[in-house]
Amino acid sequence: MNRKSPLPRQVRIIAGQWKRTPLPVIEANGLRPTPDRVRETVFNWLEHLQQRQWENRRCLDLFAGTGALGFEAASRGAVKVVMVESNAAACRALQATKEKLGADQVDIYQSDAASRIASLNTEFDVIFLDPPYDDHLLPGLLPACKRLLTTGGLVYIESDQPLVSSPLPDWLSGWQLVRADKAGAVHFALISKE
Repeated sequence: MNRKSPLPRQVRIIAGQWKRTPLPVIEANGLRPTPDRVRETVFNWLEHLQQRQWENRRCLDLFAGTGALGFEAASRGAVKVVMVESNAAACRALQATKEKLGADQVDIYQSDAASRIASLNTEFDVIFLDPPYDDHLLPGLLPACKRLLTTGGLVYIESDQPLVSSPLPDWLSGWQLVRADKAGAVHFALISKE
């Protein structure tokens, strides 16, 4: 019998002013928090690539879910974090966490990612893009991300399919891999505009 392991009931912020703060994980279809090990690796990459400078960074967390990526960026000092989540219960949990932390730099929108990204006109330094794997949304959303990305900005992508291949998948055309890795079944990478 093939059983999926249960979702953790909470994840924790890794570093910054809210280090070790637990974030609840609600039961929702398609919600899978980015594993701690993956988040730690990604934020180590970002710390190195940004010379540990978060003060003026603006971040967009599409498919926010638990908020682990967006709240992590805010905890480290990002000046603005925009979170987008379509699930109403997940949005309520995000709002409760925002209020508990006093995270005034965080804006939360209940919306589907495609609609919200089309309406945004702000540029972001870091975009977190980890949609539900079964929806195959990365190819369709990356062009909109390119429009919103600052010069030198980075997009974090997560998939259940390999991201490092030769040649790169067609949907990564116009992008370059900055860093990529795999942890268990999770393939993840930072990419930038070519």
